[in-house]
Amino acid sequence: MTRKGYMIFKRKIYEHFLTWKEESGKSALLVEGARRVGKSTIVENFAKKEYRSYILIDFSVASEEIKTLFTKYISNLNDFFFFLTSITGTSLYERESLIIFDEVQLFPLARQALKHLVKDQRYDYIETGSLLSIKQNIEGILLPSEERSIQLFPLDFEEFCWALNRADIPKIIFEHFNMQKALDILHPTIMKLFRQYLLVGGMPQAVAEFLRTSDYVKVDRIKKDILNLYRNDITKFAKGYESKVLSIFDEIPGQLSKHEKKFSLASLSKAARFREYEDAFIWLDEAMIVNICFNASDPSPGLSLYKNTLSLKLYMADTGLLLSHAFNESSGMSKEIAKHIVEDKLEFNHGMIFENIVAQMLRAKGKKLYFYSRTDTKNHENTMEIDFLIYDTTKTGKISPIEVKSGTRYTINSLTKFSTKFNRKLGKKYLLHTKDLSVKNNILYLPVYMAICL
Repeated sequence: MTRKGYMIFKRKIYEHFLTWKEESGKSALLVEGARRVGKSTIVENFAKKEYRSYILIDFSVASEEIKTLFTKYISNLNDFFFFLTSITGTSLYERESLIIFDEVQLFPLARQALKHLVKDQRYDYIETGSLLSIKQNIEGILLPSEERSIQLFPLDFEEFCWALNRADIPKIIFEHFNMQKALDILHPTIMKLFRQYLLVGGMPQAVAEFLRTSDYVKVDRIKKDILNLYRNDITKFAKGYESKVLSIFDEIPGQLSKHEKKFSLASLSKAARFREYEDAFIWLDEAMIVNICFNASDPSPGLSLYKNTLSLKLYMADTGLLLSHAFNESSGMSKEIAKHIVEDKLEFNHGMIFENIVAQMLRAKGKKLYFYSRTDTKNHENTMEIDFLIYDTTKTGKISPIEVKSGTRYTINSLTKFSTKFNRKLGKKYLLHTKDLSVKNNILYLPVYMAICL
């Protein structure tokens, strides 16, 4: 089944849709996500499966006749629904029909109208959109309190396995994680599949092309089209600071390829100041093109209380897009480069993609991203950096540090010093690497694909 050229994949968000539907119209559901992440496809599939009828209003192509309903008839919903069903030729059934506002950011008055539509209780409403929080898309309207927001991310590794008809793989991963048991001969097979995921990424069009052709070059072309779409969006919507947004966007691969991955404004301009670029970072974050990871000065509960907004790392929201962004020569991704990445034979900075994919997997689990970094020129023992900090759900009030290693040879100096300094505040300690699962000195060494279990 396809819509606008998309395959329909099994997505975890579907279960959240079902939970929301059981509440019988108490709120509208706003599905946020980056462009081309599959919002419209999954929502329309939900409408077809779970409702007697549905109407989809795509505001990127909606007629003036449809738009007039929101300006002229919203105070008289009987007339509103009469004209809506007449124009679309679709019957609506009380408590059995869904109305979808697709690309709602292009017509904010429809979003405002939800206050009256939800209160009416006749039908259910789902909105989809990107760039929903930027000023020009909410200016002059009253945002409805009857709106519940949920975010859709690119396919995670588990969903990627489902798409490849390998639902057995995530089950095996979770079973071994829960038992803290090595996967032995299964590990190389899963790592190869994971490297395919790194290369293809989780954008539905890219995954669909990979399933159709197994051709990484064709997949790369699709990802480059998406990157160009993002650049066009920046030019169109980041009014007043588009050049700053573009400069940050184009700098991401270079920044992540450094050993010190904190974003350095000096690479953009020697005189650059954060306050001059703050809106640009916020724009990329709200567009869900990037995942921002903030430096937390204290690994204590309430990490947001200790975040330093002037010290951050910037990851691409999709690692497949990051690779296409990094290999941005006119020839694009060659078959040889793709083959060497999948077979782990390409000599380049793997740390960039492994750290990015862990950030992506943690965000897909609904986690905010934090890291710890401190430099002390007087006492080297206080100089350390931990890639990620998350709450330890097994120990109340504890924080788990996560280190990510891409090579087979590495040191754990920072993790050791961090564990010594903050021992009382810490729960489980994780090191994600390319090797199999093991436990040493109270550190759980996990294959990187087990980030889906954290």
